[in-house]
Amino acid sequence: MARPVTLVRFVLPSALGPWAGDMVEVRLFAVADRDGGHPTLGAALDRLRRTHPSLERRIRDDHGDVRRHISVFVCGENARELGGLDCALPPAAEIYVLPALSRI
Repeated sequence: MARPVTLVRFVLPSALGPWAGDMVEVRLFAVADRDGGHPTLGAALDRLRRTHPSLERRIRDDHGDVRRHISVFVCGENARELGGLDCALPPAAEIYVLPALSRI
């Protein structure tokens, strides 16, 4: 049985564009870790590491976690509230990467 795959669209702030070939949008395919599983945010970021390693390093820290000063939204929802890197991605997922805003 084949592992599920979904097309993912990363939308980036212009400040991260230089690490993505001056693009503010990156499309790639995220693949589930196992048969019957779902592609996850972690799988999408792993694929991003293969295509744009400098960009991925600005999103994730040395431990593979999303950096504290970065917010990631999956289809309009904060990924931290959806399970973080284990967040299942729906088909044609849109992932927005934004600098985190502090609460005052």
